[in-house]
Amino acid sequence: MEDDREWMYEGRIVNGMFSNEWGDKVDEFVAFALRHPECVNGGTTIRCPCTLVKCQNKKFLNVETVKVHLYRNGFVPDYYVWIYHGEKQVHQRCSSSVRVSVSETDQMVSDNMNHTTYHRMVCDVAGPEFNPDEEPNAEARNFYDMIQAGDNQHRCSQAWFDDMSNFIQELLPQGNLIPLDFYSTKKLVRGLGLPVQVIHCCVNNCMIYWGDDSDLNSCKKCGHAWYKQKVRGSGNRLYIRKLKVPYKKMHYFPITPRLQRLYASTTTANEMRWHSEHHMEDGKMCHPSDAPAWKHFHGCFPDFSSEVRNVRLGLFADGFQPFGQSGQQYSLWPVVVTPYNLPPDLCMKEEFMFLTVLVPGPTNPKGKIDVFLQPLIAELKSLWGVGVQTYDISKRQNFQMLAALMWTINDFPAYSMMSGWSTAGMLACPHCMEDSDAFRLIKSGKQSWFDNHRKFLPMNHPYRRNTKDFIKNRKVTKQFPGVRSGDEILQDLNNRGLRKVIDVDAEVVNAAISKTCGWNKRSIFWDLPYWREHLLRHNLDVMHIEKNVFDNIFNTVFNIPGKTKDTYKSRDELNKYCRRPQFAQNLVTSKYPDVPFVLNKSQMKDVLEWVKKLRFPDGYASNLGRCVDANKLKMFVMKSHDCHVFMQRLLPIALREFLPNRIWEPITEISLFFKQLTSSSLTDEELRNLDEQIPVILCNLEKIFPPSFFDSMEHLPVHLAYEARIAGPVHYRWMYPPERYLRKIKHKIMNKAQVEGSISIGYIMDEAAKFSSFYFKEGDPILPLKEKRNEVYLDDIVDDDMFEIFKPPGKAIGAEGKRYLADNEYTAAHLYVLMNCPEVQPFIDVFVTEKCKQFPNLNDEAVNAVTEQEFPSWFEKYDMARGRGRGSTLPGRTSSGRGSKASGMPDSRRGSGVDETPQQTEEVVNVPQQQHQQTDPHHGPEIVMNDQETWEGEEGEDGDVGESSSEHPTDETLPIAQFDPTIDNP
Repeated sequence: MEDDREWMYEGRIVNGMFSNEWGDKVDEFVAFALRHPECVNGGTTIRCPCTLVKCQNKKFLNVETVKVHLYRNGFVPDYYVWIYHGEKQVHQRCSSSVRVSVSETDQMVSDNMNHTTYHRMVCDVAGPEFNPDEEPNAEARNFYDMIQAGDNQHRCSQAWFDDMSNFIQELLPQGNLIPLDFYSTKKLVRGLGLPVQVIHCCVNNCMIYWGDDSDLNSCKKCGHAWYKQKVRGSGNRLYIRKLKVPYKKMHYFPITPRLQRLYASTTTANEMRWHSEHHMEDGKMCHPSDAPAWKHFHGCFPDFSSEVRNVRLGLFADGFQPFGQSGQQYSLWPVVVTPYNLPPDLCMKEEFMFLTVLVPGPTNPKGKIDVFLQPLIAELKSLWGVGVQTYDISKRQNFQMLAALMWTINDFPAYSMMSGWSTAGMLACPHCMEDSDAFRLIKSGKQSWFDNHRKFLPMNHPYRRNTKDFIKNRKVTKQFPGVRSGDEILQDLNNRGLRKVIDVDAEVVNAAISKTCGWNKRSIFWDLPYWREHLLRHNLDVMHIEKNVFDNIFNTVFNIPGKTKDTYKSRDELNKYCRRPQFAQNLVTSKYPDVPFVLNKSQMKDVLEWVKKLRFPDGYASNLGRCVDANKLKMFVMKSHDCHVFMQRLLPIALREFLPNRIWEPITEISLFFKQLTSSSLTDEELRNLDEQIPVILCNLEKIFPPSFFDSMEHLPVHLAYEARIAGPVHYRWMYPPERYLRKIKHKIMNKAQVEGSISIGYIMDEAAKFSSFYFKEGDPILPLKEKRNEVYLDDIVDDDMFEIFKPPGKAIGAEGKRYLADNEYTAAHLYVLMNCPEVQPFIDVFVTEKCKQFPNLNDEAVNAVTEQEFPSWFEKYDMARGRGRGSTLPGRTSSGRGSKASGMPDSRRGSGVDETPQQTEEVVNVPQQQHQQTDPHHGPEIVMNDQETWEGEEGEDGDVGESSSEHPTDETLPIAQFDPTIDNP
């Protein structure tokens, strides 16, 4: 296109006739607009840029009508850059030689709108069709009103809000738009939030009255009525309900508008493309987009991957008890979706977790959870096949947004609910499936995965031929066939004839089939057209697996009654499977001998006392000392994260001195395995090594612990390295973030009689506020300001004259208290302050220099040892020798007495003095005897220093001149303690 756009406003009419040349230019304009599909609606209509009030680039008209309007009315003023018709280039106006860009146009719009955050927000939400010179459209107007109404940092009561609203109503004229009370305001805000649908469902979780079933009057499976009876009560007290009240209802929060909002804000729109713009460094996977599963999916669907703004989602579901363990039994199951397009610092964060389905209680849905997932699956199918037109504020353009579900994240029981594979019994492993070698123990009757890991070893590994340490007289020759593909699983489901839960005959048919295999249903996720192509569809939760492995090890080693795996029954059946006669029952005494992997009471007490005294950095872990029960010699009420820290950091150290090496080493190896597995970045080589090591580690544990120790949770670690190699780092696929999010949802319950309704209202309010907070510099104006952990605020720094080590502000942990420090504590604190104070470093250099001169053969280790041992006392004497103890300051400091804090001098020695550097002092001290005599004008009395270090005129606190002192150690240059290099530990 030509840069000269003056023709748009000149030469339209020549000699009373429409100009043919001007008409040709209009044809070129229309052709240009039609070449940009993103600006064409329905394939034939474009925005009309004429001067009519109804047009002005707001109304879509067919091409011929647009031409007629332009001939008749001309172009809207100053439309030199055709941003509403697909132009992104910068064009120049010949008349003024001023180059106008899209960003400058936005700046002019911002100037006209007084640069207000509210207007900018409305423009982002409304999209390019919004004209800031006119009233916003309905959606933008509502959102605008919400933000203005929400600019409040005071958490006032509802009554106060009602009184203030009434007071304002009296001041304003009639017909004002101020909400009348808190209820009206809440209703306004609720309507501005993102949508929520209330769907009625069967009281027995058989079906939902949605879609084709919305016209039914009763459940199509159990026949239960949809609505409660209109007449209630008995006898003379009968009540008639005016409205139809369903027995049960679920809440569904559509995911599409929530994903669109991520592109409507400049804060998040750019971040949604991060996954395609970053590059792996040194082959390290730091995000799911670096993993083979992500890349394999893109290879299967290149059309989807060609648009980097298409959204990749993860889904997790878990249940919780809203009334606590001691309250009414009520199981509530939220289903949450989160996008993986975001960078690591935003991915899986609370702000980007979207509550999608709220499965109602009070009963656990179990395998019927698919009934409540129907709206979500239907929306995901629509987002995959059709998509939705979305406005990207970062690029100022519309695009057709698609979305795909990558996988689900659940604990092991919920894994069965989502996948359809039973996680109970001898076929519980979803990777091994029918190839499992689990068996049922004779005495306890429980399933055991003992000796189920040698098949993962190389064929020439000696453990495969071992007939003593595992199941006796058994050699393992078979090999693990590998994880089944999606096509193989889907074919198996079709061959077996499994039904979806929503089918009428599903319960009968699936119950019969499940007796012969591990499948109990056909998961609703197979309705997604791309689900079969995923390399990983459901994740094993590392958080719960790690906790269960730790619990089994800790409870067995500490022999905790009721939880240990070393029971009488396990001893009775031990030698039926293994050759361990040394642990068999003594037939004479009827007692069982002690086993080497169990601590005695004295050792248990030592470990628990050590744990009780442990202190961690702030935010690293909870206070494990509160979990110690010294009387019963156990630890209780340990959360998952407590077990995570103990497993990876403390367990090898705690057991090191008490267990034999052949037992301690495998426990340490499984601890290090989880530590490496949960790293924030992983390489394929590291994960392959872990995949090779974990079968050996589990086999080594099998040589120690009895068969009853190995339940399904002790078997699942053998598959964790494979999943990490396929799907990327663990912390994007474990349950820690979802569990924290569920805790926040639980706190939204204000009305315990209407649990789901309370959560729905609270979530909508918070969601609107969170999106609005992207437009406030100070953060969320509605929620109270929450200080971040370990955050340093500049306002807390007292003054620049403070020593550097004391500048970072601290915060007490727990209740405030006072106590006197012990001598060793005081010495350690004193040394820490001196060694870490930059102002003292010059004096440390002086001390080290003199020591090196005195003992030239000292190595660095010896110098450090001498410095830690002798520098504090040397520094105090050095300070006093120069009069610094009576008021002088460190270099660059005023005479405020702060120097005495660094040197550890008592307050009675503070005063005023001179400022000098260590180099100046060094010159004075190194003067030979009787060659230097100096009078300190600040202190009056004469101080004579010689090689004997006698002080001949020191003034006491009462003003008298003291006697000469010979108590100071003798040295050639400085009052330093003697050092004997022949001593090993000085």
